[in-house]
Amino acid sequence: MAKQDDQLNQSNLSIRPFDPTTDVDDLMVWASDDQVTQFCSWDTYTSKDQAVEYINNFVLNHPYYRVICLNNRAVGAISVTYNTGNDKCRGELGYVLASEYWGRGIATWAVKAVGCTIFEERSELERLEALVDVENKGSQRVLEKAGFLKEGVLRKYCIQKGKTCDMVMFSFLSIDVPQM
Repeated sequence: MAKQDDQLNQSNLSIRPFDPTTDVDDLMVWASDDQVTQFCSWDTYTSKDQAVEYINNFVLNHPYYRVICLNNRAVGAISVTYNTGNDKCRGELGYVLASEYWGRGIATWAVKAVGCTIFEERSELERLEALVDVENKGSQRVLEKAGFLKEGVLRKYCIQKGKTCDMVMFSFLSIDVPQM
């Protein structure tokens, strides 16, 4: 069955800073969805208070946390965590999208958009990495479609929700950014 609005108009998509006055309810849509949080490092939210705490303690202090918008409504989020010291040439990409928007190219569009601009914004970055659970095939497809290179599997790499997980490492280098 085709999803609503399968012919997505990319001109309706944008990435912008999180607005704590208007985006909390939208964040709750994906943060409270077990299907979305299955592969996230954080547990599914059960209250708006959890979202507000996350926003105040993490989102508002994060150097690059943006919302992915469809018609200026937040339907997901994307972030880049910058490393420091000898690792400042690398950043880690993370993203999440409300399940009702999966399979429409929105996450791929957002990952491409950030991949094409982040190296200009942070000139010290040369490599953008993304780690994905080996079982999260949808997210792996998003990264591949966005031009990330699958580098390999990191076995028993981390513990998520009490379970040791194998993760797939993807990378996108500053030299891979298409010239406009």
